[in-house]
Amino acid sequence: MNKDTAASRYSQAGVDIDKGNAFVSRIKGLVAETHGRGVLNDIGGFSGLFAIGNAGYEDPVLIASTDGVGTKLAIAKLCNKHDTIGIDLVAMCVNDVIVSGAKPLFFLDYFAVSTLDIDVATEVVHGIAEGCKISSCALIGGETAEMPGLYRPGDYDLAGFVVGIGERNRIIDGSDIRVGNKIIGLASSGLHSNGYSLVRKIIFEELGLTVDDHVPELGCTVGEELLRPTRIYVASVLTVLRNYTINGLIHNTGGGFIDNVPRILPNGCQAVIQAGSWNIPPIFPFLQEKGTIPVQEMYRTFNMGIGMMALVAEENVEDVMQQFTALNETPVVIGEIVAADDDNEEKVRIEGL
Repeated sequence: MNKDTAASRYSQAGVDIDKGNAFVSRIKGLVAETHGRGVLNDIGGFSGLFAIGNAGYEDPVLIASTDGVGTKLAIAKLCNKHDTIGIDLVAMCVNDVIVSGAKPLFFLDYFAVSTLDIDVATEVVHGIAEGCKISSCALIGGETAEMPGLYRPGDYDLAGFVVGIGERNRIIDGSDIRVGNKIIGLASSGLHSNGYSLVRKIIFEELGLTVDDHVPELGCTVGEELLRPTRIYVASVLTVLRNYTINGLIHNTGGGFIDNVPRILPNGCQAVIQAGSWNIPPIFPFLQEKGTIPVQEMYRTFNMGIGMMALVAEENVEDVMQQFTALNETPVVIGEIVAADDDNEEKVRIEGL
């Protein structure tokens, strides 16, 4: 059997090698735009090479994270708009590594699809590249997998992987959090990339809306609201860390306040969050009312308008707030750390609900 015949039979089975190669050629320019010093090769090889050198660190530690965007992918498909979902993918990963105080170095993606649509795939990579540029992070490779029979036609899935670097003695792990620390919340851009299975059930199944329907309470169409890209906090957080001490950082994702805050609190500490101390984007009360969601579940499922939290000593609050504001964030003091009465007490208390 010659090569052309073999390739033809594979194509008949749903996997087109030539199309995959054409896709790599098309995205090379997008990927190269994210490259800076440290990237040693172009995409298309067996692996991505990144030289860290000493990177200006005395005792460098590599910090890695992987994530996806969940069923927000279904919204991109409904809207036939795929150029922002990649921003979400990068955001979910890089926002996770910066809470350790790490600078993102490089990013890889995994794109799985039934049959490759080069135009759609290129849009997705455009968003990934944009997210990497916002994060000053190099996109150095990835994997595109055609799997007919496993995915339905038109469906695709995404996963992202990021590696960052930090100084060992400056890693933020929550151990420096103390009673009296204030909690500064940074505004989210909306839902980010969490809770979409519940969101889709309420909006599409229970309310019968479509992505093209304009919702007066939201001031935009359903699709526009649900596809707002996840905010990337890399530049602002790393800038503040160069000038001030932050004792703890929390990426407020799936699990909301109830599950995410305890992940960094030391024993003997409890976080008290003051509900109503920040402006909640209209999508959240809309979902709560239309879906009859208990308020406690709202704060455990969604970010409620706060995408990142910084825990700082009281004497640094004003300076940190001013710098975040200068960096185009919207910071608000939303709570504080108090002493926990015993180990069985809930780590998070939300007052004013």
